[in-house]
Order: sequence, then structure tokens, then C-alpha cells
Amino acid sequence: MAVESLEKRPRADDAQAMDRLVAATRADMDAVNALIVSRADSSVEMVPEVANHLIAAGGKRLRPMLTLAASAMFGTADGNGVRFAAAVEFMHNATLLHDDVVDESDMRRGRPAARTIWGNQASVLVGDFLLGQAFMMMVESGDLAALGVLSRAAATIAEGEVFQLAKAGDLSTTAGDYDRIIHAKTATLFEAATEVGAMAGGAATEQREALAAYGRELGMAFQLVDDVLDYGGARGNLGKNTGDDLREGKMTLPIILSLATADAAERRTIESALGNTNADSGVFETVLAILERHDALAQTMARAEGHAQAARAALSGLPSSPIADILLDVPAFCTRRAY
Repeated sequence: MAVESLEKRPRADDAQAMDRLVAATRADMDAVNALIVSRADSSVEMVPEVANHLIAAGGKRLRPMLTLAASAMFGTADGNGVRFAAAVEFMHNATLLHDDVVDESDMRRGRPAARTIWGNQASVLVGDFLLGQAFMMMVESGDLAALGVLSRAAATIAEGEVFQLAKAGDLSTTAGDYDRIIHAKTATLFEAATEVGAMAGGAATEQREALAAYGRELGMAFQLVDDVLDYGGARGNLGKNTGDDLREGKMTLPIILSLATADAAERRTIESALGNTNADSGVFETVLAILERHDALAQTMARAEGHAQAARAALSGLPSSPIADILLDVPAFCTRRAY
């Protein structure tokens, strides 16, 4: 049956949603991981060294699992799901290599960023190699429409990163600017991942559009939560790896919302901290106190919850199935990360 009432539908424990997604896609993810290892190889020794340094660090691999799950929802798979999922993961890892150079990041996934070991040039070029491999796999699929989806996504992601760079430290940045940035740099790949998965599964046009909308809304929620986590989570609990966005001058929603209601002294404090690479824990805690005083973290989480609910609603017209039930619970898992 179709999902008729999202509010009344019993949900599984949010903490188990990812475990269920992992279990449901395990066999195909084994094939995806084997393909990733194979396509990261090169006769140029530094290429697999840099690529595998990031790939071996793990990560949730959420995007390729979503591709596989979207494909499994429909009964006429064309065999391209694994190839599409690997291409999506290569695109994601390419953006991470590039982002670490742009942001001058020292750590990625709990390990030294590739740029700190091999340098910025190698990180950029190996990122380009991974993008090239992603598009080669898409071409090999023979699905020109799916290639178009991922090609447009790659261009949009780059635009989003450039727009974010242009807005760094700009106190006039609006919530609308922020939405445009995170839609481009994060939600677009989630959207593409679920859309090409649906295409590989033989989805009808309206089903493909529903999965694309699901991915887009999930990606928006995911990035909003990430931006809250950079300030210690929804309750401002300090942990490791917090404050990077502040030190990099990123105009994320908690900062934008706080600036909208801050007094002159608070605005000066935020302005002096944004982009200050030497900002210590005292500076960070002062800014965090301003964010909490203006309820900015809670407001950001409320928006994340809204996008998570919109992701669930996007699936409302699709037939119920075990994999659809898992996808319905993934947005709640994503938002719970911040609590």
C-alpha cells in the first residue's frame, strides 16, 4: 500500500535506520566497493596512494547506499545500480579532496587530509582523476539520461562551492543565499544519487521525480545538521572538530540567524571571529554563547527537521516495501545526529 499517513506511521528506532540500510544494500555494496578499488587504480603510483588514503578512511557511504536502495524499490533493474553507486561515491570523494584544498583543512575522516601528505596539487589532480573515472563509468552504462543527471550535478556542486567561497566572511549573506549554497554543494549530489538509482531500477517518471525530491530534501537536512554539529550539536555540547566553519569564515545558518538579531557588540564579536584561523577555544565559546542566546542552533535544527519531513513526504505516493520503510526512517536518523 502507499504511505498514507507519515505522522501516524510507526517508525523504527532512529538509531537502527542506518544499520537497516547497510544490511539491505550489503551485497551490492560489496560489489560497489570492489569496483571502487578497481577504478581507483592507476599506473601512476601517487594516484591510488592519494585516492585510497581517503577511500580507506571509510565514511558512511550513505550516498551510494541511497542509490542502491532507490534502485531496489522497483522491479525492472537494468544492472546499472552498482556502477551508478560507485560513480556517485567517486564524485563525493573528489569533492572532499577539492574541499580540503579550498578550506586548507588538515583532517578528514579522523585522518590527516591528503593535502597535508601529498600536497595541494596532488589532491586536486587526484580529485579530477576520480571525477573522470565517475563519468567513464556513467558512459559505460550506456544511459545518456543518467549521465546527464550526474554531469549537471557536478557542475552545480562546483558552482555552490564557488558561491560559498565568494560569501565567506560576508555579513550581508542571507538565509536565501545559504539555502542556495547548501542545495548546490550538498543536496544536489544526494538528489542525483537517488534519481539515478531510481532510473537504474526502472522507475516511471513520477517515481524518479519522487526519489529525486527525497534525495534533495534529505541532503538539505543533512547539511543543516552538519552545520549545527560544527558548533557542538543542537545543545552546543563541545566536542572535537568543532569550530572549523567559524575559522574558515563560512556563513552558515547559525551565524546568519544570530547576526539578524544580534546587537552591535555581538556583531563585532562574530565579525572578528569569522575567518580567524587562530581563534582559540575561548573565542569559539564566546561565539557559541551568542548563537545560543539567539536560539540559532535550535532554529537551524527546526529547519533541518522540516526538510527531513519533506523527504519522507516525497515518498508518500510510492508503494510500501521494506526498502521504502528504511528510506522513510533515514531522514530521522540524519537529524538525530545533532542531539
